[in-house]
Amino acid sequence: MGTILLVILILLLIGGLPVFPHSKSWGYGPSGVLGVVVVVLLVLLLLGRI
Repeated sequence: MGTILLVILILLLIGGLPVFPHSKSWGYGPSGVLGVVVVVLLVLLLLGRI
């Protein structure tokens, strides 16, 4: 379950990158927030809490 969640969040991180014309003005906010979530989940996964 944790691995599936991690893969989904990595895909969201890639989708949140501001490379599309409609999201250029967003900056790195969406990918930054998702990046923090991925790092927290990765740490929890490595510690065995998930």
